Amino acid sequence: MIEKLAEQLVNLTVKQVNELASILKREYGIEPSNLEKSENISLLEEKISKNKKEEKSIFNIILKSSGNSKLSVVKLVKEITGKGLKESKDLVDNIPSILKESVNKKEAEDLKNKFEEIGAEVELK
Repeated sequence: MIEKLAEQLVNLTVKQVNELASILKREYGIEPSNLEKSENISLLEEKISKNKKEEKSIFNIILKSSGNSKLSVVKLVKEITGKGLKESKDLVDNIPSILKESVNKKEAEDLKNKFEEIGAEVELK
């Protein structure tokens, strides 16, 4: 139960955090002691952002630059996407482009390394 509550708190939006702070103050008389409310919210947002980045396990692979070896990049795009040569070339020509969606962390990192080895720039989001 406590773990579920912690997960819910970590996933709150800024608006929800402000609303929660108002409820805690109004209903229970609980308010920040040493820091200003805005500073507490900023700290909480920073922690939430950090946790979300750490917990992320599914990524989209986005091609940002083909580098100097465009042909090698087109071949690799064709290989990983299963698309034809023309479709792969179109993806490389229309940067930034999503090459693959919903990829697990290990596969995403492996693919990113392959692209970087041939001089391409890839972003994992």
